[in-house]
Amino acid sequence: MHNQWEVELSFEEDGVHTACDARLTGARAPGLSAHGESVKSADDRPLARIGEEVAASRALEELSRKLRAQATGEIDDEGHRPGYLIY
Repeated sequence: MHNQWEVELSFEEDGVHTACDARLTGARAPGLSAHGESVKSADDRPLARIGEEVAASRALEELSRKLRAQATGEIDDEGHRPGYLIY
């Protein structure tokens, strides 16, 4: 069986704030999405890439937490927890 998911990142910036929405896509992807933000300090140089990296990392961290929570809930529904998901 072959399955493929993709992570789609989209950004909005206003020169100070950067927002990132992360979404899992694919035929069998669980349809989760997450949001991350960053704020540029007045002392920072105007490098949009850094704001995007920070916002994306925060969105991906949230997406990861949501994905693990969903998997944990589905495992609990099955009534058992395999050792590799104990954390």
